[in-house]
Amino acid sequence: MKFFNHLTFGQYVPSESPVHRLDPRCKIIAVLVLLTGIFLAKHPAVFSVWGVLLACLTAGARLPFRLVLRSAKPVLILVLFTASIHIFFTSGTPLVSLGIVTISREGLILAAYMGLRLLFLVLFASFLTLTTRPMELADGLERLFSPFARFGFPAHELAMMMTIALRFIPTLLDETDRIMKAQLARGASFDRGGLWKRLKAFLPVLIPLFVIVFQRAEDLAVAMEARCYRGGTGRTRMSPLAWKAADTAALLLVPAVVILLVTIDRSLA
Repeated sequence: MKFFNHLTFGQYVPSESPVHRLDPRCKIIAVLVLLTGIFLAKHPAVFSVWGVLLACLTAGARLPFRLVLRSAKPVLILVLFTASIHIFFTSGTPLVSLGIVTISREGLILAAYMGLRLLFLVLFASFLTLTTRPMELADGLERLFSPFARFGFPAHELAMMMTIALRFIPTLLDETDRIMKAQLARGASFDRGGLWKRLKAFLPVLIPLFVIVFQRAEDLAVAMEARCYRGGTGRTRMSPLAWKAADTAALLLVPAVVILLVTIDRSLA
C-alpha cells in the first residue's frame, strides 16, 4: 500500500514558473526532443550532464526535486526487470559465475545505461504533466495533430482520450489506496504469504476498482453530453493558446542543447 502513496505521475502542480507559462505545444515538442537525446546517450559523462539538466529544469519549474523523483516510482519494477535481463543474459568478460548464471562486465554496463535511460525518460516526461494543465495539454495535442485531420486522423478524439487517461491516473491511485485501506480494516493482508496468496489478496481490490472505473467513465460521459459536448468541430475555448517569444526561444534552445550533448557523446565514445 505504501507504493501508492505520494505518486505524482499524471498530476499537475500549479506554479507561476517560466516553464509553467510556456505554450503546451512548445513543451510537448521540447520533451520529445529531450527524450530522443536521452535515447542516444551512451557515455557516463553525458548522463551526468543530463542529470544536471534535469536539476536545472526542476529549479526553473520551481518544483521540489523530491516531487519529480517520485514520478519514477511506477517504473522502478520495469527498470529492475530490464537491468536484470541485461545483467544475466549479456555475454562478455565474465566477472561472477554461479553455475549456469554468468554476470559479465558488459552486462553490468549495459544494465546501468538502460536503467538510467528509462529513469531519465520518465523524469523528463513527467515535466509535461507536472507543469501543464490537462485542458491545455489536450489543446496542445489537438493543435499538433490537426494537420493530419485532413487525412481522416481523429486529432481531437485522440487528444481528449490521452488527456482523460492521464487525468484519471491520480484518481485511480487514490481509489486503489482507499479500497486497500478498507480491506485492511476488514482484516485483509497484502504482504503475507507467497506470491500466489498475495495475488489472490488483491482480487477484492481489483473488482471494486473496475466497478469504480466504469462508474466514473459513465459519469464523465453523461456530464460531457449534458454540456452539449460534440467534439472539436465548432468548439470555442475560454483560454486560447498563444505562441509567445519565450516559446520560440525555448524551442530553439532545447534542440541546440540536445544536439550539443549528442555531439559530445559521439566524440567521447
